[in-house]
Amino acid sequence: MVQKLNTPQQTDDEAHGLDGWMAHLVELRDRLIRSAAAVLIVFVALFYWRNGIFELFSAPMVRSLPEGARMISTEVTSNFFVPIKFVLWVSFVVALPVVLYQIWAFVAPGLYAREKKLVVPVVTSSYLLFLVGSVFAYFIVFPTVFKLMASLTPHGVEMATDIDRYLSFGLTMFLAFGLAFEVPVVVVVLVKLGFVSIQQLKEWRPYMIVGAFAVSALVTPPDAVSMLLLAIPLCLLYEVGIGAARFVAPNDADENENA
Repeated sequence: MVQKLNTPQQTDDEAHGLDGWMAHLVELRDRLIRSAAAVLIVFVALFYWRNGIFELFSAPMVRSLPEGARMISTEVTSNFFVPIKFVLWVSFVVALPVVLYQIWAFVAPGLYAREKKLVVPVVTSSYLLFLVGSVFAYFIVFPTVFKLMASLTPHGVEMATDIDRYLSFGLTMFLAFGLAFEVPVVVVVLVKLGFVSIQQLKEWRPYMIVGAFAVSALVTPPDAVSMLLLAIPLCLLYEVGIGAARFVAPNDADENENA
């Protein structure tokens, strides 16, 4: 058998390609370290006030408890670790702009010019809408759901919520409503990039309504009130996205809409 030998040029090309991969991996490592450092700095700054921050987080539940009732801790270490977990979540949310910038800086060289123009408005609006969704959950959803649950407690049963379970519930709600409020951004980006037209979005409206209620039923507590509090904003935000997409729709999308 004849063995094919690599030419010096092929060897140089392979070495150059390997160097390129190594450079990307080194840059990725640096970006990850900077992102983790940003979260860690915020975490260290907030660590001293961890109990106060958790008290603020648990205030809607505490106000809904019967007079004299308190939240409980069923695990030995929950009193210490639960506030730390929540402060870590807060630190990540506060440092999220830095994390998103590191992601953008890593992928920017491979983006087209029109995609680069979308990055800043999309990232900024996504972050702000996520915060708005979390605030909506805290000030509107939490008090409504907790008061409803307290009013449905059977006679003779004491309502005492475990802080670890409350943390899991609260973070799930923050994540669900934060992502739900991203719907207008997703709609605008899809229209701007030409993946869908405004006319198609209008035709998909019935499916969106069904999907909104299906998602709400999965991620919210098993009661109609909390499901409506997520499903209705999802439907309204979808309409907001359609309205905002009119300003960025390509010409062909506008023509399809007017046809």
